[in-house]
Amino acid sequence: MVPLLLVLLLILILFGAGFAVKILWWIAIAVLVLWLIGFVARPKGSSGRWYRW
Repeated sequence: MVPLLLVLLLILILFGAGFAVKILWWIAIAVLVLWLIGFVARPKGSSGRWYRW
């Protein structure tokens, strides 16, 4: 019974990690798209940086 519970726990952990990694990939893609839009659509009169830092 204990090995079965351990296997089920391992499956749940791996499924959760896979789901979290997939969400992080989508967030990374969204940030990259926003960065590219900001890079292309930056104001012409500025010093070339559209971000504040």
